[in-house]
Amino acid sequence: MVVIRLSRGGSKARPFYNVVVADKRVRRDGSFIERVGFYNPSAKEGTEGLRIAQDRIAYWKSVGAQVSPTVERLVKQAAKVAA
Repeated sequence: MVVIRLSRGGSKARPFYNVVVADKRVRRDGSFIERVGFYNPSAKEGTEGLRIAQDRIAYWKSVGAQVSPTVERLVKQAAKVAA
C-alpha cells in the first residue's frame, strides 16, 4: 500500500519534516516515491513553514494512496492559507 506521511529531518530539538509518498513497508525516514512538500514547525515569522503540492496530493489520493491523519490536517491548513 502507498501512504502519504511525514519523514523527519533536521537536527536534535529542531525538527523539519518532508511530506512524502512512500510504500507503507518502508521505514519512516527511508526511501520514498515522491516528495510532495515540507513542514517546518519551528519556522520564524516571515519564513515559509508549510508548502504542499495540492495537485500531487489529489493525484496520489485518486490512485489509492492513504493519507496519515497529520498530513490530512496539514493539507487542510495549507488549503486555508492558499485561499
